[in-house]
Amino acid sequence: MEQKFSPVARFFLMLAAFVIVVAGMRVSASLLVPFFLAVFIAVLCSPPLNWLRSRKVPNWLAIALVVLMIVLVGMGLGTIFGGSLRNFVADLPNYASRLQVMVEELVVWLQARGIQVDSEQWQSWLSSGAMLSYARILAGSIGGIAANAFLIILTVVFILAEEATMQQKLDRALADSDKQVLAIFRVTHSINQYMAIKLFVSLITGVLAWLVCLMAGLEYAVLWGSLAFMLNFVPTLGSLIAAVPPVLLALVDVSPITALMVAVGYLLINTLMGNILEPRIMGRGLGLSPLVVLMSLVFWGWVLGPIGMLLSVPLTMMVKIALEAFPETRWVGVLLGNLASLPDTVDEASEKTSLPNS
Repeated sequence: MEQKFSPVARFFLMLAAFVIVVAGMRVSASLLVPFFLAVFIAVLCSPPLNWLRSRKVPNWLAIALVVLMIVLVGMGLGTIFGGSLRNFVADLPNYASRLQVMVEELVVWLQARGIQVDSEQWQSWLSSGAMLSYARILAGSIGGIAANAFLIILTVVFILAEEATMQQKLDRALADSDKQVLAIFRVTHSINQYMAIKLFVSLITGVLAWLVCLMAGLEYAVLWGSLAFMLNFVPTLGSLIAAVPPVLLALVDVSPITALMVAVGYLLINTLMGNILEPRIMGRGLGLSPLVVLMSLVFWGWVLGPIGMLLSVPLTMMVKIALEAFPETRWVGVLLGNLASLPDTVDEASEKTSLPNS
């Protein structure tokens, strides 16, 4: 006899399952992060791989060329960013002590004018130990990727090798293969489009940030440009976080006027890139609500760490599109989307999960 559950019971069952899955993901983050990175690298490499195949390049050679490109890009970024980061961490205690002196002078100036400030709290935030811990978190995340580089590349190779036969496997495994394959295509196409646009915008952001720091006479300008490039993949907060270290360095190492100029420069860059150029290129956008983007940043960062923040939007897009592919969960996908991306009717929504007539 079929047992039926009330809507409240189903809700709590789904909530319990969600909590168990999230807890398992958080515990196994060290295994999931390399796998997720490999999947998204493979998705990004799919267009150049298909282009090489269309030029009659043998499959093994096309995969080898794509993997060689990944290795060269990774080595380049690691050499540029890693070397600058090590040198900066070595000089960080000196910068932190000078910043603490400036904070103490500011506190005395404010207290002389009747403004009470908790100097101990400020000093604990800006102490060399606190700053070193922030730098170690960043270096540890990058070091974790480097340590798993071989595993990530090996997984990418196998994913790309499987891609050629995936269509036949899906046709045999899925009863309603047309809709399922189209849903998978929408996931990969959306992630490809988002990551390609984000890569282009982040490259311009990194170059402009490097030029601003170079013109301001800051040390480690390459490091700050690389940091702006990487953190631009983190929605909403990434650009703000990338501006903090160069502004503080300009304040400590040059002058307050220079720090203000650097802050204004970063503000102009973020306004130009994030509010003008990126929306124009993306058109109707990611199809995600701004609140969902912010919450996904917090959620995936908590579950997977700093790398989860970089992958937060692609992961949430994948979940949203997967939910929209099934009638039972389509309402959840609709709630995750923004108003501009929502279909006007239910029929229009169903058309997204059906193949066009040939």
